Amino acid sequence: MNYLIGDIGNTNIKICKINSSFKIIKTYFFKTKSIKLENNLKKNLRKIVKKNTNKNVLFSSVVPNVFKSVNKIFKTKKLKVHEIKNFNLKKIMSFRVKKYSQLGSDRIANAIGVYQKFKTNCIIIDFGTATTFDVVKNNFVYDGGIIAPGIKLSIENLHSSAALLPLFKLNKYPMTYGKNTKEALASGFFWGYQGLINNIVKKIIKKNGKNFKIVLTGGYSYLFKKHLYKKATIENDITIQGIIKIYRDFIL
Repeated sequence: MNYLIGDIGNTNIKICKINSSFKIIKTYFFKTKSIKLENNLKKNLRKIVKKNTNKNVLFSSVVPNVFKSVNKIFKTKKLKVHEIKNFNLKKIMSFRVKKYSQLGSDRIANAIGVYQKFKTNCIIIDFGTATTFDVVKNNFVYDGGIIAPGIKLSIENLHSSAALLPLFKLNKYPMTYGKNTKEALASGFFWGYQGLINNIVKKIIKKNGKNFKIVLTGGYSYLFKKHLYKKATIENDITIQGIIKIYRDFIL
């Protein structure tokens, strides 16, 4: 028996095929905002859905209209599609937030996945469309978080708002300051975000008076890992691991 789970983000959709040992055996990626999204999904459906696929499919989603489209497509294969917040997740994690309904499904999945693996106080830093910080404490407690502008989105917005500033990719460690415009931009973004990340982590640790494990996920994790004041580990499948935990606890 294989299982299907997925994560619908603002930029990408990840759909994973999971085996009976709950290991990822295949991952499919789609662009969330592509005008060809529905066609691409339909074309790949035969590859994704097999005779031994469990009829229950579980997603985390932060894009409701895309989730509806995905749900509609999967229903053509007589699959039942669930979103993780359809379940009472407070049975497995305590959420110390003012409005649980506003907490993103991806951040919930991250928190559950991280605590399931490390079982200690953790700060999860997710380099996605936004850069998010989530605080998870002992005994499966989600204690809150921080949302900062995403790096890639900030780069694109600056380029679109300033005629003489070029678009660039932040894909390597830059010098302290640049010798041309692209180098200057790269230095500004890298050191600016490095300072932001370190400052936020220090504030969270100081507020709690406890030690925290730092877990990085998302596209820029590799770039910042060695330049944080505190040792960090990269877990790029942690969202999926959280969804697997929810699938096992609430569907099976």
